[in-house]
Amino acid sequence: MQRSVSSPASISGNLSVPGDKSISHRSLILNSVARGDALVTGLSSGEDVMSTMGCLQAMGVEIEPGVEPGTVIVHGTERGLQEPDGILDAGNAGTSMRLLSGLLAGQPFTSVLTGDASLRSRPMGRIVQPLKQMGAQIMARKDDTLAPLTIRGGSLRGIEYTMPVASAQLKSCIMLAGLSAEGDTILHQPALSRDHTERMVSAMGGTVISDGLTLVVQPSQLNAVDIAIPGDISSAAFWLVAGLCHPQARVLVRGVGLNPSRTGILEALEAMGAGDALQLVDQRDEGGEPVADLLVTSTQLSGTEIEGDLIPRILDEIPILAVAACFAQGDTVIRDAGELRVKESDRIATTVSELTRLGASIEEREDGMVIHGTGGLKGGGCESHLDHRLAMALGVAGLLAEGETTINGAEDASISYPDFWEHLDLLSGE
Repeated sequence: MQRSVSSPASISGNLSVPGDKSISHRSLILNSVARGDALVTGLSSGEDVMSTMGCLQAMGVEIEPGVEPGTVIVHGTERGLQEPDGILDAGNAGTSMRLLSGLLAGQPFTSVLTGDASLRSRPMGRIVQPLKQMGAQIMARKDDTLAPLTIRGGSLRGIEYTMPVASAQLKSCIMLAGLSAEGDTILHQPALSRDHTERMVSAMGGTVISDGLTLVVQPSQLNAVDIAIPGDISSAAFWLVAGLCHPQARVLVRGVGLNPSRTGILEALEAMGAGDALQLVDQRDEGGEPVADLLVTSTQLSGTEIEGDLIPRILDEIPILAVAACFAQGDTVIRDAGELRVKESDRIATTVSELTRLGASIEEREDGMVIHGTGGLKGGGCESHLDHRLAMALGVAGLLAEGETTINGAEDASISYPDFWEHLDLLSGE
């Protein structure tokens, strides 16, 4: 699908973004192996989350649609998953593949887990190695580094493991396996990453002990809990940048989750000078997660440096931050983000190449990029590279650029945000 976007005279409106994708995956997975039933509201309708749901249903989990959109009832199996009849398909979802691998490692049957071409090219050795150390039998392509994964699980033992990268997916994979292992599983993290799994496991009666960068997971039987999922801050980030960078804008994004492990985007925008143009309205707590409405108005941003411990909390937002940096005054330097090379696309290379097509002055670095803020972009043709976040970042670039911008592969936005283009039209008055 090709989509053309032009900059409107103003951007204004109120909207709600999809439910947090990370919490959506975990609410389905953890409640599926819990004791009892759970009502989940605000579930993301993106294709990634639907992939997780389909895999769980293929293993005998009953997930019943609720009355309201985004509402489901998960009937827990108390770990009693069934061996699937066919191959489990995670689609484009790295979260699905990595978290389900941890779950399957503890199940006493054989399963095969695959995904689309993009997911089959993404590194899985980082989860295979610790799961094998715990006792799972796993075979995969390219010396056990690429999907499909064939997993024979059961009879796991806890391990002490030092994670090579700060990754919520890797951490959660090992934690899920640790819940059904014999003995404690001890994880040493190089830096903090999103902590939704720790929060949810604890809320469901599991034992997770956190001591700085060390986590101890004890084998536990979980109890199902109802979960109200807040709006996804990674999805809200697109509208925050659009509102800050357009000269005539006022955008309110309702009910956004502000888990401290996810608010790196707010810290980065604050460092760029968002100031009073970015306000948190009606701060509250819902389902154990902090939530607020986010109000943005037009302002002039400045270049900054984004690096170090902030990077694991902001990886998904770097493409849209690069767009913001194009409209800032001065240079923005992004370092320590080599993990972007192994996302849905090589997000360093694709972000640099596509924004360059729109007139950006931007340099590719091995672990990041340098954006020389010129105050604007010019419309042109660009590609999504099968990457949902790049497709949406380019859509926002089109809202801000001079002239018309055409995005090929615009449909990729549906992987995490099915209503993205509809919401873009809403804000631009289309």
